[in-house]
Amino acid sequence: MGKSTVMIGRISNDKPSVAAPFDAQYQYVVSPPAPSSDVYTAKSCPDGTNWWGCAWGGRGGLVPHMQARAAQATYQGQPHPQTMVWSWFVIPHLTPNATWQDEVKAVNRVDLLTRYLNDYRFFLQKIGTSHDMIDLEADFWGFARGTGDVTKVPAQVTAAAPNDCGNQENSVAGLARCLISMTHKYAPDATAGLHLTCWDWPGNEQKCARDYVALGAKNADFLVGEVEAVDAGLNALPENGGHSSFWSEKKWSAQLAYWKTMAEAAGKPIVVWQIPVGNMRQNNTPYHYQDDKVDWLFSHMDQVASAHVAALLFGQGSDKSTTIETDGGNLFAKTIAYQNSGGTPLK
Repeated sequence: MGKSTVMIGRISNDKPSVAAPFDAQYQYVVSPPAPSSDVYTAKSCPDGTNWWGCAWGGRGGLVPHMQARAAQATYQGQPHPQTMVWSWFVIPHLTPNATWQDEVKAVNRVDLLTRYLNDYRFFLQKIGTSHDMIDLEADFWGFARGTGDVTKVPAQVTAAAPNDCGNQENSVAGLARCLISMTHKYAPDATAGLHLTCWDWPGNEQKCARDYVALGAKNADFLVGEVEAVDAGLNALPENGGHSSFWSEKKWSAQLAYWKTMAEAAGKPIVVWQIPVGNMRQNNTPYHYQDDKVDWLFSHMDQVASAHVAALLFGQGSDKSTTIETDGGNLFAKTIAYQNSGGTPLK
């Protein structure tokens, strides 16, 4: 992915672009697909259109806008371009108010999957020859695994994209392989990774690895892992379940071993996404919740690299979580010190 050391990235935001020498920034792409292909070239989106491509002037203007922001990033007054990372999260919006079962059923409808793959193709064409990274569909592969063998969960792949994916099987595995293949066809300098969603992985790592190989992980460029979605202090509130999500050394050891297993099964590195940014100097009030992930990761980078982790992407996963701007400068300071040290080589 262009670096020989573990990359450090953050959620997209104007304010922190100059505060630390980040390597990457990530942006969600979240909406239903375009209602029709006519919107791709329309001068403006019809009133009320809920589509990611309507932002920044329509016609997919979000992509060049964010690419320019990443490419023009600076640090200490000097150019410091960042890699653009996209979190493609569209399947949940194929049907209104979808349950996880609805999401899995939706890809077996030709009309919905055609719109979806048309939208992904358009997105890739907007990326063009940029060296962007694409995180494919958090959660969905886990939902599909929950219904059975991913090579047998039906999806209307060949009918939805006969020219691009006519040689793929009509299953969720075929859909995953289709998305990877389309990425390499339409955005040849971009990279794509399947989001790791194996909620049953403790004690079941080999089953997870087999499922992801079946999904086409060996054809992808990386895999995307995650930790907790929100700060531990926020998770501890009674209204959020009141459970502890501070991580022990034992928990970290198991997590790193899992990522290493998945990376070696696929032959691809791990990108860790949406890591909460709280720290123990926060006071557990909105936007200032405690967590331990940032400090632990930066103090154990050799172990992180040994698990074949190639990038750490930091950012809040929910409203009221600690943000990069409200953590007291901790992530900025850790990133600056890490980059000044020369970084940790990939393994």
